[in-house]
Amino acid sequence: MKYYLFIICLITTASFAQKTTLYTIGDSTMANKKDPDKNPEHGWAQVLQPFFKDNFVVENKAVNGRSTKSFINEKRWDSIYKKLKKGDYVFIEFGHNDEKIEDSTRYTNPHTSYRYNLIRFVKESREKGATPILLTSIARRNFNEKGVLVPTHGDYPLETRLVAQEYKVPFIDLEYYTELLEQSYGPEKSKQLHLHFKAGENQYYDKDKADDTHLSLKGATAIAQIVINQIKKLEDPSLEKLKKGIK
Repeated sequence: MKYYLFIICLITTASFAQKTTLYTIGDSTMANKKDPDKNPEHGWAQVLQPFFKDNFVVENKAVNGRSTKSFINEKRWDSIYKKLKKGDYVFIEFGHNDEKIEDSTRYTNPHTSYRYNLIRFVKESREKGATPILLTSIARRNFNEKGVLVPTHGDYPLETRLVAQEYKVPFIDLEYYTELLEQSYGPEKSKQLHLHFKAGENQYYDKDKADDTHLSLKGATAIAQIVINQIKKLEDPSLEKLKKGIK
C-alpha cells in the first residue's frame, strides 16, 4: 500500500512540476475583475486560461490603473521576478496609464522611462530563463464624426515596437489588431466590445455608462482570441512550448 501511495505521490509531483506559468502584466484592460459572473467588465487576460491546456497556468498579475512606473514602484514586478522560473512566459502590455501626464506616480516619458521600464521587464525575464512577449496597448473606441478611428496612445506603441525590434522580443502589435477589430464592428456596433449601458440596464450601473476603453466579456474574449491567433503565427523558437500549450 505504501508503495502505491509513493508512486501516486511521485506522479502528482511530476505533473505539478511540468506546469508552465504564463504571467500577464499590465493595466485594467487586462486585469481580473471582481464578480465575473455578474460584472459586465472583463480584462482580456482574465479570459485567457480557457485557451490553454492544463499544463499551462495563466497568472494574471495585471492591475487596474497601473503604469510601468507604478507597477515597478509598488514592487509588483519584484514579486513576479522572484517567482519566475526557466520556461515561463511573460506578456507585457502597458501604456494606457503611462500617458497620465497629470499624475506623477504613473506618468512616464515614452522615449525614456517607459522605454527603459520595458527593457527592464525584458532583461529580467530573460535572466530567469523566462520568455517575454511585448504587446502594444489595445485601441480605444475613439471614432470621430466621420467614422474614423482616431489613435489615442501617442508614442507609447512606437516605443514598444522599437524595444521589441532592438532586443529581438516576440511581439504582438495589439494596437493594430484591435483597431481592425473596432473598425470591423463600426462606430455603433463596437459599443458591444466595451461598456455602454443606460441607467438601470445593468445592476452594476445606476447611471448611464459609456466607457470606450474597458472591455465587455465579448470584447475581452475577442481580444484574447486575437492574442492566441498571433502567437500561433509568430515564428520564434522560444514560443514553441507556448504554441503547443494552446488547445
